[in-house]
Amino acid sequence: MTRTAPAPPFPRTPAQADAIRVAVSTVIFTLRRVPDSEAVHVVLPLVRRTRDPHEGLWALPGGWLDEVESLDAAASRTLAETTGLSPSYLEQLYAFGAVDRSPTRVVSIVYWALLRADEIADGSVENVEWFDATRLPQLAFDHNDIVEYALWRLRNKVGYSRIAHGLLADEFTLAELREVYEVILGRRLDPANFRRQVEHSGTLIPTDRFRTGSHRPARLYRYNQDVELADRGPLGSRD
Repeated sequence: MTRTAPAPPFPRTPAQADAIRVAVSTVIFTLRRVPDSEAVHVVLPLVRRTRDPHEGLWALPGGWLDEVESLDAAASRTLAETTGLSPSYLEQLYAFGAVDRSPTRVVSIVYWALLRADEIADGSVENVEWFDATRLPQLAFDHNDIVEYALWRLRNKVGYSRIAHGLLADEFTLAELREVYEVILGRRLDPANFRRQVEHSGTLIPTDRFRTGSHRPARLYRYNQDVELADRGPLGSRD
């Protein structure tokens, strides 16, 4: 039996069918405490689209890849242009290229980034708002699926790397570090077991400073610069 290929969901001219464009988008995660609450959420910035397709819907920040720039450079540039942000950690996540993800054929090289609270500038950027990463509205294109995949990667990677430090200040207490893990994983961790594990991990260096406040002074730690934030493999230093 001869099978007929299904028609594409968006009609294309022959010229459009041959033109495949490359875009770069970024999922930027940071932590935000709910005002007057102990609750902390993983949040991300989204950009409201001002033209079709999907005019008026929220989308991940991004833009087209310039023919003379690397992917990493394009990710940094488009982030700065759309949100004004410069994350401390930026890594390529995945390539999304389903035929029906856009009216014209677009392959998106998606990055994910971690942003510390002190890296978020005061003031608002036009058409940019922050959303709880687990309670998103309907986004443009396949961006809901992209965020869901990025969250899955974050939750898995936090268990075998020190990627959580990308969400912390240069110096932090063990309680602050544990809170990051708990927010990402969505569950409580035993403080004694957590302390024992991280102190034997070789990724932390205790300082001589302490955080003082209403409770007993807590020692401040910093991460070991000799240990990579996350293992990027043999191609980690290349574009």
